[in-house]
Amino acid sequence: MSQRQQLERILEIDRQIRAGRYPNAEKLAEKLEVGRRVIFNDRTFMMDRLGAPIALDRSRGGWVYTDPTWMLPSVYVTEGELLAFFLTVELAHRYLGTAFETPLRSAVAKISQGLKGPVSVSLQALASHYTFDSPHAAPAREQTLLDLSRAIREHRLVTMTYYTAYRNSKGERTLEPYHLYNHEGDWYLVAYSSARRDFRYFHVGRMERVRVLDKGFAPRRGFDLGAFLAQAFQVSMGEKPVNVAIRFDAHQAPYIRGRQWHASQKITEHKDGGLTLRMRTSGLGGVLRWVLQYGSHAEVLAPDALRKTVAAETGAMAERYKER
Repeated sequence: MSQRQQLERILEIDRQIRAGRYPNAEKLAEKLEVGRRVIFNDRTFMMDRLGAPIALDRSRGGWVYTDPTWMLPSVYVTEGELLAFFLTVELAHRYLGTAFETPLRSAVAKISQGLKGPVSVSLQALASHYTFDSPHAAPAREQTLLDLSRAIREHRLVTMTYYTAYRNSKGERTLEPYHLYNHEGDWYLVAYSSARRDFRYFHVGRMERVRVLDKGFAPRRGFDLGAFLAQAFQVSMGEKPVNVAIRFDAHQAPYIRGRQWHASQKITEHKDGGLTLRMRTSGLGGVLRWVLQYGSHAEVLAPDALRKTVAAETGAMAERYKER
């Protein structure tokens, strides 16, 4: 039986006792369509783990509470449920951004205060068993994320001063916000830019003086968020998707195999232990940076323009590292 089914039975036992119906194992087993032993186990759990003051009223042939003021815990959790909650909090803290640390810790405190029943594992104990390595993400202001979330929900235009990294310049932007996307700890806004007449990613950490306008906008028909996200490679995107093929040698293949690098990827295995990864994306800038980290263990096969760019980059690197 699942823990949820047990909880439902315990709630029914408590309801019947509190209503003065003097339930017993036989009546409850028939009503709940389980065996008598299951009901006895539930009663034992209530008494031993939850402290329920259950006694048998022999004259009535059923159970009563010797202390009518006793109440079931508002929430009771298992070790696995508490672990899942702890991991969610820790992952959220590290991957949603440090700006959320205060509200997350506040949520933990409120939930902990509401646990009137016994808890088998404490959050403090769990913290000593698990470690998360925080991503190297640019900080995003909590208020900016809240404002953008409201603008998305209410379909309102937003204005901001935005720093464009590849141009090393700041400029004013007015955008139609559609979606917030977190990639390795960095927040990005998917928005329509009227200046570019297209959808783009905007790094939330590079936004300043974000303001939600009273003016609304009608969501553009035909926009497919899933297709938009799939077109990019690690939030890098260009004008049109192209077919990309990268061969990895036997040394690097085990670290490529079995992971989802892109939604469109297909892998071809080779007899020498290597493999070829194929995908369709417009984010060639992201692919370039990704491939370079594997050095001589990766070779771009297509498209030809990307292959030439990698060759030029590695040639320039070789020149820089020549012996002086």
